[in-house]
Amino acid sequence: MSERFENGFTGRVAVVTGGGTGMGRELVRQLTADGCDVATCDVMEDTLAETAAICASDGNPGQILTFIADVSIETQVLAFRDAVAAWRPHVNLLFNNAGIGGGGSIIEEDRHDWEKTFGVCWYGVYYNTRAFLHMLLDAPIGHVINTSSVNGFWASLGPNVPHTAYSAAKFAVKGFTEALITDFRMNAPTLRASLVMPGHIGTSIAINSRKLLGADPKEMTAEQIATMRSRFTKAGIDLSGASDEDLRVGIQAQGEAFRDNAPMSGSEAATVILNGVKQGEWRILVGADAVILDEMVRSYPTDAYLPDFMERVQARGALGGIPSSL
Repeated sequence: MSERFENGFTGRVAVVTGGGTGMGRELVRQLTADGCDVATCDVMEDTLAETAAICASDGNPGQILTFIADVSIETQVLAFRDAVAAWRPHVNLLFNNAGIGGGGSIIEEDRHDWEKTFGVCWYGVYYNTRAFLHMLLDAPIGHVINTSSVNGFWASLGPNVPHTAYSAAKFAVKGFTEALITDFRMNAPTLRASLVMPGHIGTSIAINSRKLLGADPKEMTAEQIATMRSRFTKAGIDLSGASDEDLRVGIQAQGEAFRDNAPMSGSEAATVILNGVKQGEWRILVGADAVILDEMVRSYPTDAYLPDFMERVQARGALGGIPSSL
């Protein structure tokens, strides 16, 4: 067994939040395939069960503990921690992966949606880090891997898309994780921290977020539909000829396109993340989108929120699957 994780994760214990779909599911699959025991939580019981069933079907040697928990609610996180503590004596890796989108505008959107998005994306990271800290310290070596986003250094999806809750949370995750590097070096030398910043990854985050925030297209109220019409109108999209049903179908198709037309799959992203951890990287950009956008924001910081910046990013070949008029 390597001093840290250079030779893989066999015999280690990991915690993965948001393991029911997307990158979380793929992290669980790849870790258990490598012989790592994984405790994973999600709010969606059916998809979490699917993850466990897939790993079993694949014959992965690592064992799995599944737990239903909303990471934005600390009591549920602590219950998850207690279940893990009863299962294994320590934790080597904590992947704070769970996230949702929503709460784009602090001016026009519902406060509940804003705070729920911020709660999952920021407090989920904070609560789980707090909860599992002693179990990480009880291990010979430990590593905290926090998923931020390109929206952790660029608070936008383009000039016509307010993106405040998610971006604020992801900036917080970035700052927190970078600060942990010094904190761990000074006060917990067996621990390391890595910051993950994915670009456009093919996951169901758009679809799942709508479901969790009560805005599933099939179940949207007349008021929610009217709000969506207003949002598209402000973005310069004329929907006067579209029926409510047309709008429902279009919103669902948009989420499916985000999942299906991405330049990188959830499986590929998980491989990049795990390779970064093996190599001891503290800053893990995931996907060419992330690399290009990171370079452009650093090179032209005062241009980052100009109306044509998204077009310039897309001209470089990044974020082409995310229209700037979403």
